[in-house]
Amino acid sequence: MNTSPLDNVAHPIEPQIRAEILRKLAAVEAEHDVRVLYACESGSRGWGFASPDSDYDVRFIFARPVREYLRITPTRDVIEEVPGPVFDVNGWDLRKALQLLAKGNATLIEWLSSPVVYRQDDGFVQRLREAAAAVYQPIRSFHHYAAMGRGNFREYLQGEQVRAKKYLYVLRPLLAAKWVLERDDAPPMAFEPLVRAMVTDVAVQRDIDELLVIKRRSGEQEWLPARPVLNTYLEQLMADLADAQPAIGQPDMHTLDQLLAETVLSGR
Repeated sequence: MNTSPLDNVAHPIEPQIRAEILRKLAAVEAEHDVRVLYACESGSRGWGFASPDSDYDVRFIFARPVREYLRITPTRDVIEEVPGPVFDVNGWDLRKALQLLAKGNATLIEWLSSPVVYRQDDGFVQRLREAAAAVYQPIRSFHHYAAMGRGNFREYLQGEQVRAKKYLYVLRPLLAAKWVLERDDAPPMAFEPLVRAMVTDVAVQRDIDELLVIKRRSGEQEWLPARPVLNTYLEQLMADLADAQPAIGQPDMHTLDQLLAETVLSGR
């Protein structure tokens, strides 16, 4: 696939915004007595098609002191700030994150490939990536993405006028499902690597490039006429995926128990 000129479009986080996010993460640690092990950008800024008015979807993994994992009554496993117009900050307890990973949850794997990382414990993240590879379940990722793409298509792309971002909310999961079928590894969070790897039709590439320009320059609520080229492509892609048989995979769950114990005990 040819390299798009959009490949050079960056979405840097402004220094003052990054500083405010780091302040918020430090406040979370102080208020809740936790260690933030990893924090990244999710949502449109992580995917690479943020609008000027997009908010910041900050997601993190945290660990509590070891005593909290020895309680009869478990401590709450999510920390959430009330979302505002600029920041949406929330995180998962390490045990919750690993439990979801064991169930084939694709979201945590996406976080690990985010192009925008705010904080990370390098040793922990390396071990977490190794654990994620060991327990990767292609069949669950495939069904997650395929169902999301089909649902978004039915809900958002049926009118003569549609919101620009909704095309991307359909394209991204369907291309991720295609990636799962054709590759041995998990799909990346960033959208454009998916397009470069999965889309070979030049007309479709061009339509996606135009859509990205519109999305990046307009507001989150921007509407536009339906795009027949993309609709036809998406309908065919959904039909192809409907008959697909993804790999089953043989996850090794022991590595998750080991990672949980080592990480929690290291924080004593």
